[in-house]
Amino acid sequence: MRTVVITGVSRGIGKALAQKFLEEGYFVIGTSTSGTVDFSHEHLTVFQLELTSEESIKICVEHIHSLEQRIDILFNNAGITTYDEDNALRIDPSILRKAFEINLFGPIQLTQSLLTVIQDGSHIINLTSRYGSLNYIWGPDAPSYRMSKAALNMYTRVMALALKDRGITVSCVHPGWVKTDMGGPNAQMEPTEAVEHLFALAISKPESGQFWFKGEHFPW
Repeated sequence: MRTVVITGVSRGIGKALAQKFLEEGYFVIGTSTSGTVDFSHEHLTVFQLELTSEESIKICVEHIHSLEQRIDILFNNAGITTYDEDNALRIDPSILRKAFEINLFGPIQLTQSLLTVIQDGSHIINLTSRYGSLNYIWGPDAPSYRMSKAALNMYTRVMALALKDRGITVSCVHPGWVKTDMGGPNAQMEPTEAVEHLFALAISKPESGQFWFKGEHFPW
């Protein structure tokens, strides 16, 4: 049985992703800030993870290692938005710091700590956003979120090169505008629709170090 690690499985895209992988016969190791979720499965294990805490990440990694599972897919899904920041001239340092801690620093520490149990030839996927594209930008809003996701995109690129010899694919993917707590009720896609594209990417072997949306290259 193949194993996938997915962060942030208590709701939204992460929850839909976990349920999709379970339906497809995967063993799913999920995380949530509380360590609990409102669904269960014999092949689902959930650990507590707070991406702003180095100690929480360390403990979560120890739990994952204790399962003695080789990881085939790591999906760095958990993140936050800062849509309430309306202008790059009014960046709140505390919001900027939190955005980078959750959207970049946390995923980096988690990924690096799991490299010994991530199989050669596996796939690491970083959930990013069109807001992190330097080409796809239309306004000065949500600057902290934009910068954190742009940095995550660069991390994807450099990790792809660093892990090339192990045959590990590293991808970043824009899920689309999805109806979640983060995306809001007016979004264009249901989580289940977005997950179909995300799952297809995760189980494929695309060119490493690329930015994707619905199976197509997205502009950097």
